[in-house]
Amino acid sequence: MILNGPRLPATITSGPARGIANPHEKRKTIKAGEQEFELQVHVGTILLELEDKSIIPAIKEACDKVFTKFPYTFQEGRFMKTQMSLVDYAKYGPNPDQAVLGMADPKSRSCPIILQGTK
Repeated sequence: MILNGPRLPATITSGPARGIANPHEKRKTIKAGEQEFELQVHVGTILLELEDKSIIPAIKEACDKVFTKFPYTFQEGRFMKTQMSLVDYAKYGPNPDQAVLGMADPKSRSCPIILQGTK
């Protein structure tokens, strides 16, 4: 799962208020699987990589229940990188974990959160 959107930095990064805490109502703690983590972006796009297409109707049904106040688009296809990019190489080196390919944010000082699913 990749959550895309504008960054929500914990501190203001430029201007006269640089370094001051940046309280933002969209920076929330969410739970995915069994892990909780703080959002670092204002979520605009959610990308899911699935091993099996049989779960798609359940995901669509959940989206219809949750997204009632605004429209959303549900698309099927390949939207994540499958090969190492230059940013991946610079961030993780020549032998990265294949699960993190395409998830490198060049501005981030932290690695992506890896959620272990159950099969």
